Amino acid sequence: MLLRPRQKLFVERSLSALDTHANTLGVAPTGAGKTIMLSAVAGKMIGDTDAKAAVLAHRDELTAQNRDKFARVNPDITTSVVDASDKSWNGHVTFAMVQTLSRSTNLSAMPALDLLVIDEAHHATADSYRRIIDQALKANPSCRIFGVTATPNRGDRKGLREVFSNVADQIRIGELIRSGHLVPPRTFVIDVGVKDELARVRKTASDFDMGEVERIMNCAPVTDAVVKHWKDKAADRQSVVFCSTVDHARGVTDAFNAAGITAGLVHGEMGDGERRAVLTAYAAGELQVVVNVAVLTEGWDHPPTSCVVLLRPSSFKSTMIQMVGRGLRTVDPNEHPGVIKTDCIVLDFGTSSLMHGSLEQEVDLVGVDASGDAPTKCCPQCESDIPIGCQECPLCGFVFDSIGDDGGNVPLGDFVMSEIDLLKRSSFQWCDLFGDDAALMANGFSAWAGVFFLNGRWYAAGGAKGLEPRLLAIGERMVCLAAADDWLNEHESDESAHKTRRWLSQPPTDRQLAYLPADYRHDFGLTRYQASALLSFQFNRNAIRSLVFGADGQDLARAA
Repeated sequence: MLLRPRQKLFVERSLSALDTHANTLGVAPTGAGKTIMLSAVAGKMIGDTDAKAAVLAHRDELTAQNRDKFARVNPDITTSVVDASDKSWNGHVTFAMVQTLSRSTNLSAMPALDLLVIDEAHHATADSYRRIIDQALKANPSCRIFGVTATPNRGDRKGLREVFSNVADQIRIGELIRSGHLVPPRTFVIDVGVKDELARVRKTASDFDMGEVERIMNCAPVTDAVVKHWKDKAADRQSVVFCSTVDHARGVTDAFNAAGITAGLVHGEMGDGERRAVLTAYAAGELQVVVNVAVLTEGWDHPPTSCVVLLRPSSFKSTMIQMVGRGLRTVDPNEHPGVIKTDCIVLDFGTSSLMHGSLEQEVDLVGVDASGDAPTKCCPQCESDIPIGCQECPLCGFVFDSIGDDGGNVPLGDFVMSEIDLLKRSSFQWCDLFGDDAALMANGFSAWAGVFFLNGRWYAAGGAKGLEPRLLAIGERMVCLAAADDWLNEHESDESAHKTRRWLSQPPTDRQLAYLPADYRHDFGLTRYQASALLSFQFNRNAIRSLVFGADGQDLARAA
């Protein structure tokens, strides 16, 4: 498996920080490939030595997911698991459930570690995590501590400084949107006559007083206006709604259902089975809207969700970004056939965007340069070295001025999709097959991928040895290019990432020319690599046509 160039940079910076500080925090949002990157860091630290590492997670599914992806990145490194059903340290890297490992009897069996990796590292200051960290450092004071999180700023304002002294790298949401790995948000801040009242709601220790928010928002005129605006702007979209309290959420759910829109409710007071049934119905498309209270903010994703409704303010920008992030994932057409997603509509009735600045302003940076050393600045409050683009210190929460000499974020009105940048950074050479910019293909030694334009929409397709060609993405050109490039990264290696190899510019071989149409035999500018891309297209033409025209037919049928 091959990492994206931006992922490689994240890994390099993390390794450098671990070597310098013996600990570091990496910040990477949904869509960045967080698990792939932490696996690469751990794999390079362990290598072919006898070193031992542990990767912590706080949920069973995360432990299994982390172990599976680690094996794809590091197929030659042995692994084991410590959870409720198995407690083995036999592997070079052990994947452990925090709740299980933190118990004294299990912790005493933990061997001396050379590396401790903490997934969802914003939990690292919790007592259970600290017991594990302290034991690891007691057994081996030279043990490296590496944390990765999408949301470093905790709701209780407790900084991560006691565990991490620095931030190695921070991948911004805007980078992922510009590269096509997330869809762009379209934010509408809507005042339904309560903006001034919401502005006066008092803050508690953890957030705004949600009881006061409910008093303002949970009334028929406001809820009816919310449903009306949703119908005007997002009536054809699966949507997630964030409310202030359970009573507020019940009122909103009832209003959507009364308007003929299928809606379900999930909240923390429900049983696991009941909550799972609602989310299953939403995932199956039986519900168009799912309403929740602080349940779906973190750790839940349904990629077809393309509208986020904010009916509560948030005193933390990280919480707002978490909520909006539920709608930014791209869609795999094989998992969700017939679903086309090009953006995410954000309907903000709770004034969070006015308070924190729109998401577009926050994440779309000017002059982002991912090459060379990571530019840093010193936090004046905790004196940590952090990425220069941070507006808020991930370790202690200090807030910088929005625009200033500290190199912080300069707000922009919209996103610039840097397609040329993605193609330049790709590890593979992309060929314009027919000179009309409507079909691009790239080859590895084991796989091929391409993007194709038909009837106003782009389609990505890919194939690999032993695998049937498959549709990878549908929608915007940038999203399709990202999906196609990721397909090659998944099925190729550093040895086959041949973008800079000399033979790419050499003339085609006689064997290649024998399989190509006669016109190409007289094209003296044709290269060996372009010939290979054309042959990949020719050999897979029928499969590509079937995939693209089949998907296009579904689109036309749905539109009709």
